[in-house]
Amino acid sequence: METKASPWPAYRLAAMLLGVGVVHFVAPKPFDDIVPAGLPGDARFYTYASGVAELGTGALLLAPQTRRLGGTLAALLFIAVFPANINMVRLWRDKPLALRLGAIARLPLQIPMITEALKVRRTA
Repeated sequence: METKASPWPAYRLAAMLLGVGVVHFVAPKPFDDIVPAGLPGDARFYTYASGVAELGTGALLLAPQTRRLGGTLAALLFIAVFPANINMVRLWRDKPLALRLGAIARLPLQIPMITEALKVRRTA
């Protein structure tokens, strides 16, 4: 007898991605600020593009039929935004200690997010 994988890891990732994706449009300025300056074009473009990617990926994770693709794209998305997270640490060196520590702590947290997304992909 085959046991189905729990959908809850996919739901958790979807909720996170959908929530953060919405924030990219409701309050884009903090995201604009961490877009690496070396990228061509306007930072707001990258903020909105990553918001769309997060919303789309979150939606894919919700449906069993698209969950495998959603897990793959979530892992790739978490890897793609890592340079912005590194840039945040660099830019926040003059912020209060608690904010700096939060930005630094965020870096290794990408690893369990990537592994969870890959697990969702594998078990979909």
